[in-house]
Amino acid sequence: MTTPLLYLDGATVAKLLSAIDPLDVVTEAFLAVGAGRAAVTPEAALRWTAPDGTAARSLILPARHDRTYGCKIINACLGNRDRGLPRAQGLIVLNGEDTAAPVCLMQAGTISALRTASVSLVALGAVRDLAAVRRVAFLGAGRQARTHLELLAGRTGLTDVLVHDVDDGQARAFADAAREFAPHARVRTASAEEAVRAAEVTIAATTTTTPYVRLDWLPPDAVFLNVSLDDADEDVLLGCDHLIVDDWALVSEDTTRLLGRLCHAGRVAAPGAGAPPGGRAVDAELAAVVPHGYAAGRAGRVVVNPFGMGVHDIALAARVYAAALAAGAGLPLPR
Repeated sequence: MTTPLLYLDGATVAKLLSAIDPLDVVTEAFLAVGAGRAAVTPEAALRWTAPDGTAARSLILPARHDRTYGCKIINACLGNRDRGLPRAQGLIVLNGEDTAAPVCLMQAGTISALRTASVSLVALGAVRDLAAVRRVAFLGAGRQARTHLELLAGRTGLTDVLVHDVDDGQARAFADAAREFAPHARVRTASAEEAVRAAEVTIAATTTTTPYVRLDWLPPDAVFLNVSLDDADEDVLLGCDHLIVDDWALVSEDTTRLLGRLCHAGRVAAPGAGAPPGGRAVDAELAAVVPHGYAAGRAGRVVVNPFGMGVHDIALAARVYAAALAAGAGLPLPR
């Protein structure tokens, strides 16, 4: 019998996600990668310029997690904010193990934002005591920053939240939201440099393609979560005490982001390899760090460069799909 194709809209996905701990799912996915029960394949990227001159792109991230197979299609256009639309939108497709036929199609925006923030917190928890984190800086004040803040507020004892955004209005709006999520914290807007210098943890979630954060901005034991991939300057990536990535193969295949370009230029080598002349090797992948923590990362500046693994999207989507089937949620589509 043909399995129905189930569609889950954004509101349904968000409701089902509310009963799922995303950090548990992301942690388990990293363990599954380490054990060979989950994996990603090379991503596909299509980039173009929208008619208004802003950058647009479509990314396809295929992955498997245990017995679930699928892909995330996530699209973004920098001009969407001026149109009153989300910058990023997309779909996740889950496929049947036996027939390979699609069995579920769901909106990807909420899952994508949640898994990104969850990876950041799981990585942070592997190098620092989450409960002891007090001072956090946000570079960028969009959806990703808010999702990170929401997860952090419930797991840390925030006393200071600093935010910088090139759009002052967006920075102020984020600050207002931060006061609700972290009512006991001192919240203020700041320049990028001031924010980074004052924080134990910096979360970069912008749309920049021009690096600007300098190594000497980071306090001696700071953690820099390079979520948007191009905020950290070359001296940060090459000069930090510990450089951690989520998946070296994805980073090393990329030619658009700074760390990938440094790899192609022969200045950054794989984990476990010798440092090239004038460069360095990546210290570890997160799949190796998450199970046992990263003791060496507890001293010195740590940079986490999460390229983005579709396995986390598929792991979360699989949980959402199972919850939808159990609840009788979603819209069956004709094939």
